[in-house]
Amino acid sequence: MEGDACQRLSGKEEDKNKCVKDCHQPEDHKSFCPALKSVPISVLKQNGLLQALVAGEDEQKIAEISEDVLQAQEEWEAVEGVQSGLLYETKTGLLEDLAGHTPLISFNEALQYFQTSDLSECRRKIQPTVHRTGLSAIAHFLFGPPRLHRELEEERDLALAVAQCAFDNNQKVHMRVLQTIYKKLTGSTFDCPRYGAHWEQLGFQGLDPATDLRGTGFLGLMHTLYLVMNTQTLPLALDIFRLSQHQTQNFPFCVMSINITRIVIQALREECLSRECNRRQQVVAVLNEFYVATFLHLYHIWKMQNKTIADSGFTLKEVEAFAKKNPKQLLRSLEMYLVGHHSVATTVDNWSLHPSSSSVPCSPDFQSQKKELKFTGVCDLEVRMEGEARLV
Repeated sequence: MEGDACQRLSGKEEDKNKCVKDCHQPEDHKSFCPALKSVPISVLKQNGLLQALVAGEDEQKIAEISEDVLQAQEEWEAVEGVQSGLLYETKTGLLEDLAGHTPLISFNEALQYFQTSDLSECRRKIQPTVHRTGLSAIAHFLFGPPRLHRELEEERDLALAVAQCAFDNNQKVHMRVLQTIYKKLTGSTFDCPRYGAHWEQLGFQGLDPATDLRGTGFLGLMHTLYLVMNTQTLPLALDIFRLSQHQTQNFPFCVMSINITRIVIQALREECLSRECNRRQQVVAVLNEFYVATFLHLYHIWKMQNKTIADSGFTLKEVEAFAKKNPKQLLRSLEMYLVGHHSVATTVDNWSLHPSSSSVPCSPDFQSQKKELKFTGVCDLEVRMEGEARLV
């Protein structure tokens, strides 16, 4: 009995070995393991026996994997399309890094564009000074402000030439300036359409901002750009913009800004700023600061005297007369305003970082004191400056 069992087991082993040899043994009679190691994965996937073994419950998984692979492939092709588009934009000099994300532009970069552009047509249209005749010319020569130094005339003419430049949709710099103003005032990170009602929200009169630039040209946008891109004056710009959105004291912010630029241009042509330009040996920088100082003066009057849009005509005339007569006083007021606001901001930051007893203000209501420091002190400053002018 034991011999028959052993014989049957031996026969089964021989049949099993024979089956394995018939199915897997290569022609060179190598062993099964080396042959399996040498066969590529792609060949094994085509093997009918393996396909039959996995065809059952794995068919659904393979179908799901195939769908995921197709979706991933489509997404990757989309990414490759964006990358190729960016590469093309880089090679062609296009400044947009992504559609709808025009990079911001600084005032100096925009000014450099005009310095290197051909403005010959615009220069032929400028009138550097106001033409005077008769007694007006004699009085201006004897008692008026000094003439601008000859070495500064080129810079003056550049500013006046920019004031003659119209907005051009085909110029990337022009579009970037417009988009930068929109983003800095609204806080948006995306571009806005070239035309639309959103420009009215910023204080333009219609759907196209370019139609409001007839009196000041592109210089009107350059001054607004300086106001919002300068880190010192941006808080002031946002304060003025918030006041322009007031329920009763609202006014068109950008139109008002363009009117301030018109006052600056007229003051330059009437040589009201020549003394300051000669002292500093600069023209564009003086114009920028005089623009901000005049806008600040208008802001104080508008807020403290509860002006409304019905008062805009008379208020602008009042501001223009004061600015032309007292340019030095306006610039000094702006300087002290910025210094005062910087000191308040520094004090608040230091108290936030180190809230010790020595740095806490004496007032029990610190928030109310911050508000008083932000505005009441400036009003007091303005009164003192006017008093000094009367004493002189």
